Order: sequence, then C-alpha cells, then structure tokens
Amino acid sequence: MGWSVSSRIDTNLLLMAFWHAVQLRNPSKGLIFHSDRDSQYCSKRFRNALKSKKMLQSMSRKGDCWDNACAESYFKSIKTEWLYDEILNSRQEAKNVLFEYIEVFYN
Repeated sequence: MGWSVSSRIDTNLLLMAFWHAVQLRNPSKGLIFHSDRDSQYCSKRFRNALKSKKMLQSMSRKGDCWDNACAESYFKSIKTEWLYDEILNSRQEAKNVLFEYIEVFYN
C-alpha cells in the first residue's frame, strides 16, 4: 500500500501515493487497480501511470458504494483506533501519526 499526505485531494496526491506503493511493492504487470470514480482516478496522468506499469484499471459503477467497503473499513479503523483522541496541530504531525499507524502498527 502506498500513501501520501497533502493539503489537496488531487491527482498529484494520488500519484505520490501510487509511486510510493510501486517503489515499496514492485507489483507485477497485470495488477488490477480498483477505485471509485473520483476525478483524480479518471485523470489522464493517472491512467498513463497505470499504463506505464502495465496495470489494469477497474472502477465501480455509479451507485455501487459497496465496492470500496474494505477501504472504507480501513479508514474507519485509523480514525477509531489511532486518531480518536488525537489533536493534530500540523500536516507534518498528521503525517507522523499516520506513518506510525500504517507502517509500524498496521503493517
């Protein structure tokens, strides 16, 4: 899994997380990348990144919210197990806390 932190939810954020995952995991060609239909996943830049790594893109149809249930469950776990009582004063502090959860505790 790759992850990144930014002030915006945009294609740059997605690409930072994507390339982080590629560096860590070196996935095989033919991997299926499933997502919802947010604009960053539909962007030409992201589709080109998938293509460059010979990955296939899969997207939910409109109204199929259950397709992302496992991802939503993971985010719920971060919020309830790790961030519930946290008061974060900066993006860097949030990044440090998320690193601790994702890379140390969860993995």
